[in-house]
Amino acid sequence: MDFKEKTLSTENIYNGKVVHLDKEVVKLPNGKEAVREVIRHQGAVGVIAITDSNKIVMIRQWREPLKKVTLEIPAGKIEPSEHDDPEKTARRELNEETRFAADQFELVTKFYTSPGFANELMYLYHAVGLKAVKDELPQDDDEFLELVELSPKEVQEAISRGEICDAKTLMAVMFWQMMG
Repeated sequence: MDFKEKTLSTENIYNGKVVHLDKEVVKLPNGKEAVREVIRHQGAVGVIAITDSNKIVMIRQWREPLKKVTLEIPAGKIEPSEHDDPEKTARRELNEETRFAADQFELVTKFYTSPGFANELMYLYHAVGLKAVKDELPQDDDEFLELVELSPKEVQEAISRGEICDAKTLMAVMFWQMMG
């Protein structure tokens, strides 16, 4: 069976700082038409950072869509100037959010965060050889972050409490567990 849908029209609904929303009319494989609402995103990175004492570096922050505080790995969106080099974003975000640098960044995987309605592609990196940064990059004005380092047991407790609840961080935890 041919699953491909043919785009008949696209209407831009909203252009924001982080996302763009399009309404598409598509022709389905059976010939009927359907409407798709598509979030366009410039991509993002997440960084798995493990300390020498085998603790994972996380950020505690408020997440407005969830109306709660979460614990997440350092992450952020790819800026237009970094589009061809997502590792550059990983280095920048690790510095901005944690004040760590790394000797090396290894690409673990890349994945689409929510392909049912968004094209956001996330690159997940493992930062190897953590050390304090020499030159701190400015943090985003609209981010209020708390740096935390969690042991494997503390991570499991945070998952049980629902504080660690996003896909990239859960994937990072599974990668860390497989390393160990």
